[in-house]
This record gives sequence, structure tokens and C-alpha cells, in this order.
Amino acid sequence: MITRRADLHRLPQAQDWVRWGFVAVPMFAAMPRANTLSWILIGITLVLSIPLLWIFDVAGHRLLPVITLTVIAAAGGLWAVVPNSWASVTMFSTTFFVVLRQSRVPIVLAVGVDLAVITFWAGHHHAWEGALPTYTILAVVVLLGLNRRTRLARIEQTELALARAQTATEEHARAAALAERARIAREVHDVLAHSLAGLSLNLQGARLMLVRDGASPDAVAQIERAQKLASEGLAEARKAVAALREDAVPVERTIADLLTAYRLDSGARADLTIEGEPRELDPAVGTALVRAVQEALANTRKHAAHADVDVTLDFGAGTVALTVADRQGRRPPDAPAAGYGLRGMSERVALLDGQLESGPGEDGWRIHLTVPA
Repeated sequence: MITRRADLHRLPQAQDWVRWGFVAVPMFAAMPRANTLSWILIGITLVLSIPLLWIFDVAGHRLLPVITLTVIAAAGGLWAVVPNSWASVTMFSTTFFVVLRQSRVPIVLAVGVDLAVITFWAGHHHAWEGALPTYTILAVVVLLGLNRRTRLARIEQTELALARAQTATEEHARAAALAERARIAREVHDVLAHSLAGLSLNLQGARLMLVRDGASPDAVAQIERAQKLASEGLAEARKAVAALREDAVPVERTIADLLTAYRLDSGARADLTIEGEPRELDPAVGTALVRAVQEALANTRKHAAHADVDVTLDFGAGTVALTVADRQGRRPPDAPAAGYGLRGMSERVALLDGQLESGPGEDGWRIHLTVPA
């Protein structure tokens, strides 16, 4: 399922306010008839509704199940105390969003709380004739949430299939281009390079014969210039062949390809953000950046499978910085000792006079390195 990470610095969007309205507005409607207990329940619900503006869509947030279940219980209690209020809207709408976004355990707990509240309400007010329609409303809310959840999953699977098809098409086109470049490289090598090599050898032989026969210095100098031009042409031809065969790829494209492979393997989100103006980097710097991303993704697959990943590549003035952060939804424990991969990454960065920082962050593992470029 496609989710987004919690960002407390962003402004809530329209859909966030709509969801919040389903939670908070019924509380304001219940205030005119509220007693002491009702005010306590209203306060709990309104206070807990505030963080939901930011974390409603964050399926892996550790506080989300606790907050939503508490909101359901508080709103249900208010509905039982003030039965003619709109507090049931808060209870049922929050249950809908739990079914839509959260895992099986919170869903079961939310439905269980709803059933307990409805049963208590019917027994407390001797309104068993109204219990069955209320149970039916709960069933409809759960079924609507499951249906919407299934539809979103199908949409995501379709998008993933399209992404895989596009990747396959790009790889096919890339393979065809590489095959054509290899063919051109063979032609240049077999025809032009061999001809220039033969010409250079013949000119060298001609120069030796002219020197042996005592030819004029001007004639020898002309042959030497011709031989030099042939040698330079041969060197340029070999460089062209090497360039055609190597097909160098920019660092940002290589990292993007690594993230695409991670997305296809894990089904998780993996985004690349490029800051500054991309430029050609020294091969050693590019290798260090690519190896750092490879090692970070390998560690994420090993220690936090299916975690979202954010990569930032910042082209600064004279430096390039790379940040790789996985989003596990919790703070990971400190590593007892750096593994071989992290030690190798640190040594590679040190050879470039760069700096490397690696360790647990607020909601996952973070690697940040800066190297001169």
C-alpha cells in the first residue's frame, strides 16, 4: 500500500482537514449537553485528533494504533453517555480509517471496542431494539473500509506492474543501444584502428629507409609528422572504442536504477531527491557514492525489510553529499560494531578526504557522507 511518511513541518492538506472534521466536529456538537464526564471525553478526543492531521496516512507509525483506538473508545463512551449526540460519527469514521490504513490487529481491536460500546449503550439505555441497526451500521463501515482498501491495493499493483513494464522497456532499449554501440566499436577497431596501426608502421619503416639513404632533413621531418598524426589518430580511435564499450552512466542515474530495483524487489517506496546542479564527477567519487547506496540498501533489506527509503544527493560548491535514510517507523537499536560493509565505506570515503556519519535516527537508520568533488 502506498503511504507517506510523517512530516511535522508540512501543512495539513485538504483531505487531512476533512478526516479531522469527522473526528472533531461531532465533539463540538456534543458540548451544549456535556456534563463533567462528557467534557473529559471530549477533551481527550480533541487533543488526540491534533496529531492525526499529520499521521493518519502513516501506516507504520507506532503511535497511530494507540491514538485511533483511544479516540474510538472516548467517542464511544461519549455516545453512550450522550446517546443523541453525533459522537457515533467520530467512532465510526475513525473505525473506517483504521480498517483502511492499519494492520489486522488494530482493526480487530477497533471493531471489538465498537461492539463493546454498542452493547453497553443498548444495555445501559434498554434500547436493544436499536442495537441491531447499529451493529449493521458498523458492519457496513467495516465492509466499506475493506472494499476501499482492496481497491487501493489493486491500483498500487497496477502501478507497480506498469513501472515494471516501463523498466523492462527501458532495459530492452538500453540493451539494443549497447549492442549497436558494441557493433560500431568493433567496426572502428577492426577497420580504422587496424588501418592506422598499419599506416604508422609503414611510415616508421619509410623514415628508417630515408635516414639510411641519407635523404634530406625536410623529407625525414615530413615523414615523422605523418607518423605522429597516424599515432595520434590511432590513440583517438582507441579512446572512441573504449567510450563506446564502457557507456558511462551518470551517478544520479545509477542510484536511481538501484532504487528502482529496490522498489521492485520490496514493494516499498524508494525516492531520490537531487539538490543543486548535477555534474560529472571523478570516477572514484562516483564509485564511492554508488557503493554507499548499495551497502545502505543491502543493510535495509537485511535489518528492515520492506522499509521505505529516502535518498538525497546534494551537489554543493566543491562537494557532493549523500544521505540515505530508511523509514522503519521506530528508532533502531545501536549497532554493536560496524560491519565490514560500513567499514569499507568509511575507508573509501576517508581516502577521498571525506566524512561519513552512520547511525540510528528518529525512525530508522541514516547514512550521511560528504566528499570533495
